[in-house]
Amino acid sequence: MTPTDFPVYATISGPVVMIGFGSIGRGTVPLIERHFDFDRSRIVVIDPRQADTSELDERGIRFIRGAVTQTNYRDLLGPLLTEGEGQGFCVNLSVDTSSLDLMKFCREIGVLYIDTVVEPWLGFYFDETAPMASRTNYALREAVQREKRANPGGTTAVSCCGANPGMVSWFAKKALVDIAQATDLDFAEPAAGDRTGWAQLMKRAGVKGIHIAERDTQRAKSPKPLNAFWNTWSVEGFVSEGLQPAELGWGTHETWKPDNAMEHDSGCCAAIYLRQPGANTRVHTWCPTPGAQYGFLVTHNESISISDYFTLKDSGGNVVYRPTCHYAYHPANDAVLSLHEMFGAAGKAQPVQHVLEEDEIVDGIDELGVLLYGHSRNAYWYGSQLSIEETRDLAPYQNATGLQVTSAVLAGMVWALENPEAGIVETDEMDFRRCLEIQSPYLGPVKGYFTDWTPLENRPGLFPEDLDLSDPWQFRNILVR
Repeated sequence: MTPTDFPVYATISGPVVMIGFGSIGRGTVPLIERHFDFDRSRIVVIDPRQADTSELDERGIRFIRGAVTQTNYRDLLGPLLTEGEGQGFCVNLSVDTSSLDLMKFCREIGVLYIDTVVEPWLGFYFDETAPMASRTNYALREAVQREKRANPGGTTAVSCCGANPGMVSWFAKKALVDIAQATDLDFAEPAAGDRTGWAQLMKRAGVKGIHIAERDTQRAKSPKPLNAFWNTWSVEGFVSEGLQPAELGWGTHETWKPDNAMEHDSGCCAAIYLRQPGANTRVHTWCPTPGAQYGFLVTHNESISISDYFTLKDSGGNVVYRPTCHYAYHPANDAVLSLHEMFGAAGKAQPVQHVLEEDEIVDGIDELGVLLYGHSRNAYWYGSQLSIEETRDLAPYQNATGLQVTSAVLAGMVWALENPEAGIVETDEMDFRRCLEIQSPYLGPVKGYFTDWTPLENRPGLFPEDLDLSDPWQFRNILVR
């Protein structure tokens, strides 16, 4: 992509307020500049900690150093988002700010909204007095869903639109269509909003479950020092979600649960959680470059939303089909080492937290996609294989992991501007073809791979294991115990 290739997708007629200027915020600003018409004097970035604002200064973008809190968010954001004429846009790329409260406020004042995760106010993730179920992504998502049901329609607020959650929901639909075509299934592609149609198609295709299967091979030029957490994206975000309970959408084909698995007694009931941290829970999975690998079962919104979206019920409201869905994440090697150090120190995060910038990385790719399994072709991975070298050519101020996120934010913003009265929406509900059309130029190779691998393969065989040989795709065989 060259500078002359940058299409201007839409006009933002009002102010743009970005909350958070970490690695994702830094990478999103140039994409907003490239692809939207907007008044530069009406864009502002807010962050409580960012010391280096030279990139904003060079662009003439206003910066406010401060925290958006439960007590000040209305007074702080209201004047910024409603200044002058036109419709404002709130781009929430922060941590420790309640996504639900911010989206409710934005919709109240007629301002478009987008975030990459359902984030709570400061203290939620580390509240030792809170019941475990209340610290799950399930609980966070259900709160948003209750607001959606209570106040349908109205100003668009896009919930959870990063790489994952976000882009992977669009990949899941594209992969399902590929499988249906490859297996000669007689079908018509459901409309974007036809939730029942998509669930019926996935059931007919024979998909038992979905791994959000990722391998990050980006390597730093220098070795990671002791007592530091290095990552290719937000350390705060990774530590927070990594210490939440492991969560997964729970499919109708499953015949076994771990002893520490817990169900929810309210809401969509599409997911379960394990009484152990997700970043200390391993699963067998597969990606094209490494083949078989271990991944961490870190909780993510898409693990719940995808299983919920593809749930099929009979006329009596009984669930007749649902796929299992969970993250299976092998982060960059420095992040794996950082996790080992952290959990070895009783889960206390290291005092130094650092996100690797593109000039600190020597090589590698972030291979992020969806592995749809259990159908007649066994398993199919579809996703992005973006390298750090390609990232440097495509966009500034980010590594491969970051660009997969920021380009999804771009796609979500375009969709919101094209659909300004859609209410609260998750990425599963959006037009996946339109969103991928916008995002794909930033994703490097986007490919699909069928594989014969199953979790019964690539096991040492030196010790007895409690496996289900009748069905390779049981969670019993996927979970590393």
